[in-house]
Amino acid sequence: MPTTDQSTPTPAAEASTAQLVRQLTEQVRTLVTDEVELAKVEMTAKGKALGVGAGLAGAGTIVLLGGGLALIAAAIAALALVLPVWAAALIVGALLLIVGAVLALAGKKQITEGAPPVPTKAIDSTKQDVETLRTEIRR
Repeated sequence: MPTTDQSTPTPAAEASTAQLVRQLTEQVRTLVTDEVELAKVEMTAKGKALGVGAGLAGAGTIVLLGGGLALIAAAIAALALVLPVWAAALIVGALLLIVGAVLALAGKKQITEGAPPVPTKAIDSTKQDVETLRTEIRR
């Protein structure tokens, strides 16, 4: 009577039902572990993208606030003096608003790339694995 080593997979034609079930269990466990690891990696990447986007959006907001304050100072200076002070404040304020808008748009783009925070690749891979198992079971 031949003995089989537990670590070596037995060809399906020679394996008993118990051995086949054991192999299936091990393969499903490995598959699930790999899918969970893929989901972790994907969620980490999306979390980083969301963090960068939120930081850029925050920086853009602060710069926009500074630009707004400079424009307010320009309006006050325009009432107090004729040209030099308010013209300089207006130029600085406009530049700050442009920089702030660019930073805010860059942050919005990063947030859009990171959302929704769902491991879509892992989900798609798991669906494909389930479909493959269903096809093999039907054979």
